[in-house]
Amino acid sequence: MIQKRPTVFSKLLASKDAHGAGFLLLIDPDKYDEASLLKIATDAAEFGADAILIGGSVMISYRLDEYIRHIKAVTSLPVIIFPGSIMQVSREADAILYLSLVSGRNPEYLIGNHVTVAPVLQQLQLEPISTAYLLIDSGKPTSASFISNSFPIPRNKPEIAAAHVLAAEYMGMSIAYLEAGSGAEKSVPEEMIYAVSRTSSLPVIVGGGIREPETARRKVEAGASFVVVGNAFEEHRDRAYLREMIEAVHVKTPKTV
Repeated sequence: MIQKRPTVFSKLLASKDAHGAGFLLLIDPDKYDEASLLKIATDAAEFGADAILIGGSVMISYRLDEYIRHIKAVTSLPVIIFPGSIMQVSREADAILYLSLVSGRNPEYLIGNHVTVAPVLQQLQLEPISTAYLLIDSGKPTSASFISNSFPIPRNKPEIAAAHVLAAEYMGMSIAYLEAGSGAEKSVPEEMIYAVSRTSSLPVIVGGGIREPETARRKVEAGASFVVVGNAFEEHRDRAYLREMIEAVHVKTPKTV
């Protein structure tokens, strides 16, 4: 019998189980030159990051294919597209977050764009990871809410977020992403993460506004399965800082033989 190759999604879940939670490094191609891109990708792999997300709400210089090839030349980490639009697809990637903006009511971001891009993903043989995407109020407007023409869920309404994720689970989605937004003033509240993780069995990704290792650890303790950090590294560009962030998310100590 021919064994199927493990999917990127199954590898992510296995890594999460091994470490207690997974760390996902987010790279916006507009924010890195080639040298800094290779450095942070290499450091992320060395320090145990679980995958690299690549994409942005608005991509001014289209270098997606090129940058993914560069990353894959220096690391074996899965490279997953985090698309800001249906234009952000590449056969060079290992998978793509197939985002449905369930917190909004804009039909294009709920299903319309998905229909348009689905045949392209099939042709590229790019693994789609069905993702319930929720924008959470972070204290200021974000690029994601502006581009999608949708309102974020109020940060003091965890039950609303929990109900949305539960609906997404019943609809067959694979994972939930609670997004405060790039450069957010406030990260997703722990109370909301807790409510979502207790209401639904979907793994929960949390991103936006996470700048300190202690903050990342609190998200995991509240129930986050994966923590995404990107904007903070654009500011720091520091190896020790990256390592501390990854270690804060990996709450389980690796077993030694």
